[in-house]
Amino acid sequence: MAKSNGKLRPAKPRSDFPLYAHASGKWAKKVRGKLYYFGKWNDPQAALKEWLEAKDDLLAGRKPRAKQSGPTIRNLVNRFLTTKRSRVDSGELTPTTWKEYRDTCGRVINAFGAGRRLDDLKQDDFEKLRATYTKTLGPTSTGNEIGRARVLFKFAYDEGLIDHPIRYGQGFKRPSRKTLRQVRAARGSRMFEAVELRAILAAAKQPMRAMILLGANCGFGQTDIANLPISAIDLEAGWVDYPRPKTGIDRRCPLWQKTVDAIQEALKVRPASIADEESGLAFLTCQGRKWVRLNENETPNDEIGKQFAKLLRSLKLKRPGVSFYALRHGFETIAGGSRDQVAVDALMGHAREDMASLYRERIDDARLLAVSNYVHDWLFSGK
Repeated sequence: MAKSNGKLRPAKPRSDFPLYAHASGKWAKKVRGKLYYFGKWNDPQAALKEWLEAKDDLLAGRKPRAKQSGPTIRNLVNRFLTTKRSRVDSGELTPTTWKEYRDTCGRVINAFGAGRRLDDLKQDDFEKLRATYTKTLGPTSTGNEIGRARVLFKFAYDEGLIDHPIRYGQGFKRPSRKTLRQVRAARGSRMFEAVELRAILAAAKQPMRAMILLGANCGFGQTDIANLPISAIDLEAGWVDYPRPKTGIDRRCPLWQKTVDAIQEALKVRPASIADEESGLAFLTCQGRKWVRLNENETPNDEIGKQFAKLLRSLKLKRPGVSFYALRHGFETIAGGSRDQVAVDALMGHAREDMASLYRERIDDARLLAVSNYVHDWLFSGK
């Protein structure tokens, strides 16, 4: 012990005790250049408890909030991710979207602290959260993060964790449409031209070639293809009847003869499935697994995207922002030239909320075929 103001300053109760006995008669610790006090000398355990409660906030540079009972960020995140994880298992949510939600939750925890009470969040907290996004993310990603964070906190209200909807304030808005348009213009095209796509198809091996053709022919994305059942494909008639996994909207798409031939070739070399629930899928990896899935450690594994990116690099066609999903961008862009946007939306699996869509019961196959043929002629015309 050492003397301080005539009193014997106590030694630490144990070697790893994080606080020190300050001359004021309290236990203290300097954090980020500022001194904080945590209880009197005679009760080191109470002081330690105070430190542990404030530790996460102080180390992150946040002002500690009063610790009271009630639902916290930790409670919300655990409940939210459990619900979203079950939707991945049922096929209602993609592994990639699951990862995005999980990353969003991680950013919220880093900004607010896991122990922060939900009803203690104020508008200035969300303004600061948005500022953390703009430090590392561009306008488009910032807008997506804000959208997912709003989904998270709406879930808190819907599930009864809070009694009133969260008030975000004016400082937690997505970037303006003007800003997003400027970013998109600077980024450039996110589709393949016909000559590029023909080169990609010529270099692709099975089953990648069949999957690329489904993207170009039907506007299918990776998750669409990974979940496509063999039973949805009528190779004899040349059609696919397959609701879009993301929206559940029915889709009926005519298949080009090149696509039919490629699918038939891919099915001949398709490996056996190692999981019963995946045995009916049209495409499986060489290990007999689904092409897009969650790994055992809850991280998404998009083998279609990985293999496609590798193919693009080999052809020197890889550029920022252009991936397998660019096939879907290309289909929408070119198909619009058919001047039948209703049929294009049906092929893409897009939801239209206008009154006509509510009354429309079906779309003639002839209209779907006309759009498909229009894209086919663009791709294989040789121009």
